[in-house]
Amino acid sequence: MSQRTASVTRNTLETQVEVSINLDGNGEGHFDTGVPFLEHMLDQIVRHGRIDLSVKAKGDLHIDAHHTVEDIGITIGQALAKAVGDKVGITRYGHAYVPLDESLSRVVLDLSGRPGLYFEVDFARAWVGQFDVDLFREFFQGFVNHGMVTLHIDNIRGFNAHHQAETIFKAFGRALRMAIEMDPRMENITPSTKGTLSI
Repeated sequence: MSQRTASVTRNTLETQVEVSINLDGNGEGHFDTGVPFLEHMLDQIVRHGRIDLSVKAKGDLHIDAHHTVEDIGITIGQALAKAVGDKVGITRYGHAYVPLDESLSRVVLDLSGRPGLYFEVDFARAWVGQFDVDLFREFFQGFVNHGMVTLHIDNIRGFNAHHQAETIFKAFGRALRMAIEMDPRMENITPSTKGTLSI
């Protein structure tokens, strides 16, 4: 199997983002974004998805974290799409339920080639520390638009916003791990009746 890795750089007037990803990694993460709580969430993807991910970003944080968080999502999506390639032999679908104390979240995703985000999360409060929880939707919207992923995120219950966010990202990591796994029964087969997952 060829190495499923990618590096992507995104430069705009608002942000400069560099992402490297290895889908068959060991769960190693390196983050330098200026947004500590987002880095804590990215670490959940890495540890529970068992991928290697490096994210370096400089953004207009003097305004707020919106552009930085969104563009990191975009760039990770671009890197995923590049690393997963033609998707021949992958499992394609992934799902996970993850609890953390009182909070429980479900994430279901499809590496469909069609972007779609269905985000049903009612956070218990608007901020976790200095992080605006509205930005999580922006992160995932950027990710699905550029990763060409259909993604359903549901926080089923929870009254601690930190726990809610953490269960979402842990479940996302586990669901992603499942979807990108190579299925030996699908060798040389694209898991679609269309014969392609690129459109």
